[in-house]
Amino acid sequence: MIHSTHSLRVRYAETDPMKYVYYGNYATYFELGRVELFRSIGVSYDEIEKQGIWLPVSDYKIKYLKPALYDQKLEIHTIMKKIPGVRIEFEYEIYNEEGIKITEASTTLFFLNSETQKVIRCPDFLMKLIEENWKEENE
Repeated sequence: MIHSTHSLRVRYAETDPMKYVYYGNYATYFELGRVELFRSIGVSYDEIEKQGIWLPVSDYKIKYLKPALYDQKLEIHTIMKKIPGVRIEFEYEIYNEEGIKITEASTTLFFLNSETQKVIRCPDFLMKLIEENWKEENE
């Protein structure tokens, strides 16, 4: 398992007239979580793309437990629980400043060669970093 945490403060532009985070903005929060998880294991998303690898989202599920509000500080937990093959799966939990879980979600992405447009297995350079940073859940 690989687990990373990233914090952000909800900006006014991310909210609807009720000052709730607009539902479409959660996908951006989860992308931020994935980018920061990769950075935490030693590779930037930009470097992955420079290696000719794209990571399109093929599945996205979300459960809203409570609203996130304007100016709240949120903590985004991003978790990889399975070693990737041609797909890489992430789970997310968002907590508000009171430590209450307000959102649960998951995404599945797949590895795509940017030149051939063909699905490929997780590239070796990324798999090596994942394996080096992998921890058992109870560690």
